[in-house]
Formats: sequence, structure tokens, C-alpha cells
Amino acid sequence: MRRTPIRYADIPPDFIHALLAAEDDNFASHYGVDLASLMRAATQLLSSGHIQTGGSTITMQVAKNFFLTSERSFSRKVNEILLALQIERELSKEEIFELYVNKIYLGNRAYGIEAAAQVYYGKSIRELSLAQMAMIAGLPKAPSRFNPLANPARSKERRDWILGRMYRLGHIDEARYQQALAEPADASYHMQTPELNAPYIAELARAELVGRYGSDAYTEGFRVITTTPSDLQEAANGAVRQGLFDYDRRHGYRGPEARLPGADRSAWLEELNKRRNINGLEPAVVTQVGGNSIRVLMRNGDEETVNWESMAWARPFISADSMGPRPQRPGQVVKLGDLIRVLRQEDGSLAFGQVPAAQSALVSLDPRDGAIRALVGGFSFEQSNYNRAAQAKRQPGSSFKPFIYSAALDRGFTAASLINDAPIVFVDPYLDTVWRPKNDTNTFLGPIRMREALYKSRNLVSIRLLQNIGIDYALDYISRFGFDKRDLPRNLSLALGTANLTPLEIAAGWSTFANGGYRIQPYLIERIENRDGKLLYQANPPRVPAEEAASVEPVDAPEAPITAAVPQLDATTSEDTPPPASPLPEAPEPIVAERIVDARTTYIMTSMLQDVIKRGTARRALEMGRSDLAGKTGTTNESKDSWFSGYNADYITTVWAGFDQPESLGSHEYGGTVALPIWMNFMSVALKDKPPHLQSEPEGLLTLRINPASGRIASPGTPGAIFELFKNEAPPPMASEVDSGQGTLAKDAAPPIDLF
Repeated sequence: MRRTPIRYADIPPDFIHALLAAEDDNFASHYGVDLASLMRAATQLLSSGHIQTGGSTITMQVAKNFFLTSERSFSRKVNEILLALQIERELSKEEIFELYVNKIYLGNRAYGIEAAAQVYYGKSIRELSLAQMAMIAGLPKAPSRFNPLANPARSKERRDWILGRMYRLGHIDEARYQQALAEPADASYHMQTPELNAPYIAELARAELVGRYGSDAYTEGFRVITTTPSDLQEAANGAVRQGLFDYDRRHGYRGPEARLPGADRSAWLEELNKRRNINGLEPAVVTQVGGNSIRVLMRNGDEETVNWESMAWARPFISADSMGPRPQRPGQVVKLGDLIRVLRQEDGSLAFGQVPAAQSALVSLDPRDGAIRALVGGFSFEQSNYNRAAQAKRQPGSSFKPFIYSAALDRGFTAASLINDAPIVFVDPYLDTVWRPKNDTNTFLGPIRMREALYKSRNLVSIRLLQNIGIDYALDYISRFGFDKRDLPRNLSLALGTANLTPLEIAAGWSTFANGGYRIQPYLIERIENRDGKLLYQANPPRVPAEEAASVEPVDAPEAPITAAVPQLDATTSEDTPPPASPLPEAPEPIVAERIVDARTTYIMTSMLQDVIKRGTARRALEMGRSDLAGKTGTTNESKDSWFSGYNADYITTVWAGFDQPESLGSHEYGGTVALPIWMNFMSVALKDKPPHLQSEPEGLLTLRINPASGRIASPGTPGAIFELFKNEAPPPMASEVDSGQGTLAKDAAPPIDLF
């Protein structure tokens, strides 16, 4: 929103006369109330039962704008009159007029006449012609109805009426009147186009500003600097967009948005003008179907060609698991009059497309302080303002398991503890129900080390771990990560990720693994300045202690942070160069983040989660060629939700994909096929040219050779022995303490394989 205050002395006399002619030609002589206008309003009230015209003077409108609501009622009108009389006693006419012209809303997010002049004409009110001033003077009565951009004909009628009033009142002579009438209506939108499309970020910033400053957020010209670098946000936008395109094309073409076979060109154009672009997908109507291409009509009236090569993917969609035969020619995909979507390529050509039915969300945080580095809440903000990153509570599936494993490590288990991956049945005698949880592959591996169970995502191991450590302990432990206990089911299904959580909550929780055990809070706004560059707010979030942060390689400063990149806010859309930021005051004492997990636990967890990428369900990420990545896939029942959360010490990024109304993505779609590629595309950009960066090894750890079959310290010469990490106080027993070196286990201080 824009407001640029102007002093009364700087307002052109022509504009003063135009506004008074339109709104209150008796302003100079009344004492705040125009009795004739009030009598007219009272007559309407008596005859119709409600007020149709307010009978308000400019002074009364100042009273309403500053102190009252817009409610049309008798009591409010009485208050308005009393306030107007008081204002007239306290202020001069010039002061009242100045307050009015700087407060009024004039459409297109412009508050005040100077902002309106910039929006509609790209120059100051002092530089406008008489006709242009009259147009702006006509806006206060109804900024939408008389808007020169939305209703140019009606706006011109209002302008000409005001010019006529000015002529009849003697403010202009006939020559100026005729010259102004002949001037064409030339208003156009002069707001600067945002350099970066970040609408979900913008909406979060807008909501926070409104929470801080109320309605002033829309009118005071605040400049907002977010924590989000423009290059990372652009990468996130592209990753989500491409990932949904790829998924959508794997499942075929759902047909045209509409069929208009009997319509003529004018009807087609009328229908096209009702449709908006959706994340680059433009509406078009098929006008000709050839053997190796089609011709389409665009909204601007041009006809263009779409080549067959961009249509060959369009097998008919039948279901999430079924498609029709592969098409051989354009006529098997589209018909004359089909309303379709096309995508403009870098070379200017058009490609055949469709708006994805599935949705996705991505959120990336700096794990050291919770700064939001990128956030995408869906395929297109224009299509849906619903922010799935911050608002959609979905089941995270197996991407929640690391919280269970972390709780087990802090309960005495180790990465080498053997847990039985075997069938288990739970019977509820009160509900007469039976729960038979299973692994995704319907197979069982028997005794398996915790490390292996995590990277192979064995459901039954997670359930047995949770049953062993106890629901109450697990809920208390997991809630430390910032989760609301009310969102965590108090039963063993918690081990399978049946909690209802947002991607932003998941990313914040995972930050603890990335930062060495500290709890952080996501935040978006770095600082807020007023229109003069004075600092109003500076973020000071809880941070990982400096000595911890110093133990890892520093991260490069983010490029081009989004400064007031909020279309809803003033500074974003101003074509004026923003004023220089005021010098920051002395930095406040840093707030140290709370340690919630032993650093050794997060180090071991990171090692285990690296194996998910090296040899588990996220092996596809090896294509990135990095050694510092850790993460976990997640897929819920019937593949309704696809997740991937992953990190190094620079970024923790969570991706979700699914349908708004939960349904299967397809029996062959998983976290590793839908969410992981989006994560990889984003993180490849975020980590480009950055060195490997993970938590450094804390004190108090042992690296020991173990027998993978038993999880115990390996005897010299044991074939296949591997290295494993342990806390100093909890090493595994020696092989000599085992009845047999082949994995038959004796009781010892380490947690048992299976108590159930």
C-alpha cells in the first residue's frame, strides 16, 4: 500500500477546487456540518429506512476516517457530526483539508492524492493537467466504481461532471473547460512490477505487519526486509513448479478446461479474457489441428503454433495408476475449440501443458537461527492463496521417524541396537479392533540394527522402539522440538508419522538435527523501517551459540535479500528509490537458543540420516555429488502424501507434495519420486559452490568396530566388521559376552533386541 503525505501549501489550487466541487463546495463557509445535505440524508432515511447518501462534509469524512467505522447507522452519524464540530473548533480549514487528502483511499492500494497521482499517472499531483486532477478528485466517492483502470468510461463521465461543476462555480473559464473535456483519459498503472514473484512470502510478511501495526501497515509506507534471499526464493519457485509439472505429466492429460466447438472467434476471446495465467500457463483455444502441430488463439488475439513434440506426453488420464494409449498425432489429444493451457518457452515458442492437479510446498530454514530462506505454499498463489507450507497440516509419514529414533538414542539405545523386524498384532478388547501394522514391502527382515532399520524405513522397528521407550516419554521428548502435543497422537501409530503437522513445523523440528541439538523458531522479517528509513524493528531470534557456530565452516552471506518484496506493502511497489536505511543501532545481546538434545545424539542421527541417502530410500540424491547431505523420505498410506526433509549445516529444507483433498498420488509414487526431486533441484542451487558443511564431532563419542550381525564389539578377525558410533558411557558389550558370534544375544546393559 502507498501513502505519500503532501502539505496543503503544495496542493495545486486547481485540485483544491476540483475536490471541493466534487465533495463539498460549501467547505469554506460551514462549521463542519452542511445542514442542507443532512436534511437530504434524513429524508432518505425516513422514506427508505436506511441512509443512501451520507450528507457528509469533508470535515465529517475526516472524523469518520480517523475515529469511526464505515457503518451506515444513525448513531454513527450523530457521532460523526459531534466530532466534526469539535474538529472545526480545533483545526483550521487548511489543516482539515490536508488531513483529508492524505488519508482517503483512492483505489489500487493508493492512499492520498500524491500516491494516487503516482499510481495513475506516474508523476506528482503538482504535475498533472486539469483533466487528470479532476479524475483523481472523482475517486473518493467510489474508488472502485470510478476507477480509471477498471472502469475508464465511467471514470471519464465522473471527470467531465466535475469539470462542469468547476466551470459553473467559476473556478475555470470556458476555454480551460473545453480544453480539459477534449483531453483523452490516459490513466495507466504506474506501479513498479516486483522483480521477484514471492507471493506466499509477501502474504506472511503482510500478516505479521498487520499484527504489529494494525491498519497502519497498509498506509504508513513501511519498508520490510525479509530473511529470504531472492536467488533462493527463485530457485524454490522453479523447483516446485518443475516438480509438479514432472509428476503431472507422468500421469497423463486430463482433457481441456472447456470445450467451445461451436463458438466463433469473438466468443473464444471473451472466454479467454475470463481466464488468468496460472504460474506461466496461459489459456488458449485450439483453432486448427494439423498432422504435426496445432494452432491456438491467445488472449491478445494472436494465433500461434504448438508443435507436436511438446504434446507427445499427453496420454489420456484414467486414474492415478492408469493411462490410455500413447497418442500418435495432435488430433488424438485436442479438438477444435478446446480451451487448453500453453507454456511460453525461453525461445518464445509455445509448449502444450496443463495446470497440475497436485500441489506442493517447500520451506527452507537456516538451522542456526530459524531464518526462512525460501518458502513456497503451492503451485500458484493466483490459483490458490492457501499457504500449504504454513497452514496445511498433513501426516509426515516416515519423515517423522527420526524424532522417534532420537528419543530412543537418548533412552539408552544405540545405532547398533538390534530390533526385531517381525509381524506384530495389537488387539483392543474394548473396541474389538485389531491393528496389524506392516512394512511398505510386506516383508520382514528379523533382527536388524537401528541404523539399517532407519535407512530402510522399517515400520515395525519404529513401532517396537516407541513401545519400548514409552508413549509418555516419547511425547514429552518430541514436543521439545516445537510440536504441539495436541497434534501428536497418543498411540503407537505416532511411530509411523500419523501426527498432523505443517511443512514449516517439520522443518523447524528437523533444524535441531542440523544445528547440533538446539531449538529454533522460524522467522521471516529481518527488520522494518518507516518511509524515512528509521529503524522500527530488528529481529533478534534465539541462535545457536557463537562457539557452536564457529565450529563449522561459515556460510556465505545470502545474496539480494528480499527487501520489502511484498506486493501488499508500500515500498515494494514504489518506483521511487527507497530511502537509505538508517544506521542500525547497537546490536542487542544475542539470545542463546535452548539446547534440547545432546549434541552427540544429533551427530549420530546425522550419520544415520546420511545413510538414508548413501544406501537407503533417498539414494537418488547421490546425483548431487555431495558428502554432507542427510535426510529422510516419507510416504503416507496409499501414497496420499509425499515428503522429503534433508539438510546440511547451512540449510534444512522440507518438501511436501499431495492433493489438497487427500487422495493417492499413485501406487508407484513415494517421497523419493515426488518430493525428493523438488528438494534436490532447490538444494542444488542453494549449495552450489559451497563446501561440505556438517556438525562437527562433539566430545564424548567412540568409534568402534562391531559385528553387524550382533551389534557387539567385534572380535579381532571378525569378517565383515564395520565401524559404529557410540556415546562414551554406552558402548556395546564385547563379543566374548555373547553366547555365539553368530548373533545369539545374551542379556546385558544394552537395550534388548525385542521385548515383545
